[in-house]
Amino acid sequence: MTEKPLTHKQALATVIQALGGTWDTERAVLALRVAGYRPADDEAAGKEARRNLRELAQDGVIVRPDPDQAVYRPA
Repeated sequence: MTEKPLTHKQALATVIQALGGTWDTERAVLALRVAGYRPADDEAAGKEARRNLRELAQDGVIVRPDPDQAVYRPA
């Protein structure tokens, strides 16, 4: 049986939970690229990373301790 590949959001959540620490757009882009995401350009990569970080925060997987900075950490 073939396993269904993880979505970008699932892949990012898995990496964040495994590695911990703080996560910003740059680190999230790197994690997504390692997981196989191939963006059209750097702008698209940043948008995808930020969208996934926001969704993971809404889901309670990560938290944003300082509302003035786009830096997250595991919940």
